[in-house]
Amino acid sequence: MIRIALADDHKLFAKGLEGLIEEHEGFLVTGLFPNGKELLEYLDTEEVDIVLTDLNMPIIDGFGVIKHCKKHHPELKVIVLSMYDDEKIFKECIKLGAEAFILKDADPDELIFTINEVYEGRYLLAYNRVIQQADLLPFFDAFREKYRLSRRETQILKMISDGMLNREIADALSLSIQTIETHRKNIHLKLQVTSRVELLKKVNEMQL
Repeated sequence: MIRIALADDHKLFAKGLEGLIEEHEGFLVTGLFPNGKELLEYLDTEEVDIVLTDLNMPIIDGFGVIKHCKKHHPELKVIVLSMYDDEKIFKECIKLGAEAFILKDADPDELIFTINEVYEGRYLLAYNRVIQQADLLPFFDAFREKYRLSRRETQILKMISDGMLNREIADALSLSIQTIETHRKNIHLKLQVTSRVELLKKVNEMQL
């Protein structure tokens, strides 16, 4: 069970995020906090694996949360939630020690996948990865809707159909090969195929 504490002063967003996260087996949101101060007080007495923190919060903001966690709870992994894809903000968070940076309008599956990657110590930090979270990815809309693919899975499927290999996809998206392999397994499961040949046949049948 991955224990997660979430700090965000927008209660409706935080509550919705809690529900989204706990829809997935193996995830538990242990607390919701409207500011960094209440979160840090909680962390002093309770065991948590991952902290999700907004940056703009009253009393103690997200930057203060990262600093405190890295000084007093170095075992904790911190994922920043932000509305802004500003590179300076990204670099400051990483400089302070954050393990990941997620945009608030990213695909929900991207957040769940990132939590898993960070927890397992496989997440690769790169600014272009942040930018890609906001891509609209207009291709394969019908295909994505029918098979319930995430934006990231749709993006990887497009790259596979273009003939790219796992290493090429990983390099292009600033992801690890293991991450690409996991995404491909999920794509195969959702499309009910067992090989690359069957996968491409399915894409061709959809005339995409």
